Amino acid sequence: MDLSATKNCHCLAARKRAREITRLYEEKLRPHGLRATQFSILAALAQTEPTPLGELADLLGLDRTSLTRSANRLEDEGWIDEAESDDDRMRKLKLTPTGREKIERAYPAWEEAQDEVEEQLETE
Repeated sequence: MDLSATKNCHCLAARKRAREITRLYEEKLRPHGLRATQFSILAALAQTEPTPLGELADLLGLDRTSLTRSANRLEDEGWIDEAESDDDRMRKLKLTPTGREKIERAYPAWEEAQDEVEEQLETE
């Protein structure tokens, strides 16, 4: 079996590019004490809050377990909190005023990363 065609694997190339893009966002957001996923969670809550955890996971393309871990960290920092829910089985999340301040301060750094990626994509 000749496996030489796997050198040009689209799946591997996409994952490699995704890691490169993530590193760029992480570099820009690091001075603000945020990881790329944390920024995305805060930004999503700023636009849709309060949001059930499962719905937020679907919106962000994350599995519930990963989102729960990240949400717990954000809650520990005081950037998000649980919102009241009519159903005790449903965990709803909301952005706190401190979280809104955090996302607004970090937004210019995110915007820089976004612009750099857009420029890279235009030249490819």
